[in-house]
Amino acid sequence: MNVLEPLQEKISRASELLRNARHAVALTGAGISTPSGIPDFRSADTGLWTKNDPMQVASLSAFLYHPDRFFNWLRPLLDTITQARPNPAHYALAELEKKGILKALITQNIDDLHQQAGSKNIFPVHGTLEDMICLSCDRHFSSKQFIEVVKSGKLPLCPNCGRTLKPDIVLFEEILPPDVWSKAEWHCNRADVILVAGSSLEVMPAGSLPWYAIQNGAHLIINNFSPTPLDSEADVLLTGDVAQILPQIAAQC
Repeated sequence: MNVLEPLQEKISRASELLRNARHAVALTGAGISTPSGIPDFRSADTGLWTKNDPMQVASLSAFLYHPDRFFNWLRPLLDTITQARPNPAHYALAELEKKGILKALITQNIDDLHQQAGSKNIFPVHGTLEDMICLSCDRHFSSKQFIEVVKSGKLPLCPNCGRTLKPDIVLFEEILPPDVWSKAEWHCNRADVILVAGSSLEVMPAGSLPWYAIQNGAHLIINNFSPTPLDSEADVLLTGDVAQILPQIAAQC
């Protein structure tokens, strides 16, 4: 890795690695959605966890014992997410999949913007806001029928048993969905190129996924504003806006 290498040369090298890949995989984090207006969690001043203690508002305990507190935290984020639209970075990854280059897209995000952009083979390891579940009777429901209820300040209740419904997202104190995680591991174990976009790789266990690929000899491309624990392992390190860089990579593939 040459940190002094000009950006355009790095973009060309990243494109070449992806073009020649047999099984390329992408891992995305909150940074890929910040250009769409969705705040990340850890950035100074703007990150969601600079304003709230996640254990107080976004843990399983918070949901179970203080559902009003949980939904008061979720409501403005839900408003932001429902108004957000995919940005050029999302469309670039969808284009790489359409070209047959990207075999899997693993995301830590819950905003469903990758789906809206046209990506198909997506593994949301932290869940999705598309569904709601009842922890009491194990029923699943589409979130669409409860969005207005949540926005109005009321709690979404299970039509079957009357208990409070939980968005199908992974909260603190919860394990990742085993089936999605297993498939994410499978793809990373087979990857010969892994592209990390908009993730600090600080949230575990999702942040450990690139190691699966690296340990099997895969090339690593990182595009993120802030440093990550794997920067020194990267074949190509692209520091900058994913909405500007990823479309250039896709255009050269």
